[in-house]
Amino acid sequence: MATQKISKILSIDIGGTHIKTSVLSKNGKLLSEYKKLPTPQPATPEAVVETIKTLTKGLEFDVISAGFPGYIKNGVAITAPNLGTEYWNNISLADLLTKTFSKPARVVNDADMQGLGLVSGKGFEMVVTLGTGFGTAFLKDGELLPHLELAHHPIKGKKDYDAFIGEKALKKLGKKKWNKNLQFILSVLKTVFNYDTLYLGGGNAEKINFKLDDNIKVVTNIEGIDGGAKLWKQ
Repeated sequence: MATQKISKILSIDIGGTHIKTSVLSKNGKLLSEYKKLPTPQPATPEAVVETIKTLTKGLEFDVISAGFPGYIKNGVAITAPNLGTEYWNNISLADLLTKTFSKPARVVNDADMQGLGLVSGKGFEMVVTLGTGFGTAFLKDGELLPHLELAHHPIKGKKDYDAFIGEKALKKLGKKKWNKNLQFILSVLKTVFNYDTLYLGGGNAEKINFKLDDNIKVVTNIEGIDGGAKLWKQ
């Protein structure tokens, strides 16, 4: 389907705790209410799709954009650490959504999709989401770069980023220690990636209690909502 024929895009954000949907114009304007429901447990593909069907009842759209919390390759889920990789490994979510709704679907990592909506499009920009886990996206002049599952790279001893700074770490360590962990991570990212701008999003970004560098911006999920529209312009 040619981009110019697209007028309504169903944007889906699949998270470890909630699934959110909205309908966007091709320019990213919100055309429907931003809705969310708890992510089903267990989060099998069938249960997730049923939740999406409930959220989208009565909505009209031409195409689908979905952000998924794991590694996606050509619309196929390879890992899903916060949903259950055993349920999702080698599941084509793009095909599943296309078959369910009879509409073309594009699926990328959730941080990648949010990143498309957040970045300025100038230089090398990095997006980090602080939620159930640790999500990342990298963009150069507004174009998505290949996704890296940085969350599973060891950052401290045997702990990877998810274990060091994810939701479980926040609950176990408390806000003060969690912020110290985040400061350590940001010092590593600054040295390794030398980004022009870093965006910090996700539900736990509001818990940051220290001064950030001038080229680090705290953002909300709503600010990146038009990523679902921009995915069809990539």
